Amino acid sequence: MNLECRTEDFAESETLARIGVLVVSDRASAGVYEDKGGAAVTDFLKKVICSNWIIISKIVPDGAESVASALIELSDGEGCDLILTTGGTGPSPRDLTPEGTQMVISRELPGFGELMRRVSLDQVPTAILSRQMAGTRDRSLIVNLPGRPSAIEICLNAIFPAIPYCLDLIGARRIEVNSDVCKAFRPGA
Repeated sequence: MNLECRTEDFAESETLARIGVLVVSDRASAGVYEDKGGAAVTDFLKKVICSNWIIISKIVPDGAESVASALIELSDGEGCDLILTTGGTGPSPRDLTPEGTQMVISRELPGFGELMRRVSLDQVPTAILSRQMAGTRDRSLIVNLPGRPSAIEICLNAIFPAIPYCLDLIGARRIEVNSDVCKAFRPGA
């Protein structure tokens, strides 16, 4: 059964899951480059989440401080349950998304990064250069994704089955997924 996701109808409700999408890119934040990473994340979420939710999107330039500041705003200020970043996870000098994430999380969840690199390595040998990671800040799960739309899809398909239960465990708002698209795992369900 394919359920349609509604993201705007109940934007004022405190019970709706709040999902932050943070694009990290010097060029996209300056308006010289069309953001494709954030759009890929949003498209994936619209396919997979079938409970009501709202999205809060933000674009910032590369840099640990800009990433840390935006993550704090999305977590503490906006109350996001899940924050997905895209971009800034490579080895270039300006790729500092993991460092910004490290500055604000209380606990790292290394399995997310390990799985994303493993599934990406099946596609390209340069996946070993990626530094994706995940962690928690209070009731927010923060996941760093790569910047390329095709890599985002591969990574989200791999990790999303664990995200609903992780959100449950950290006390975040509940999300439900379309089981035709994602086989989320919740013990005893």
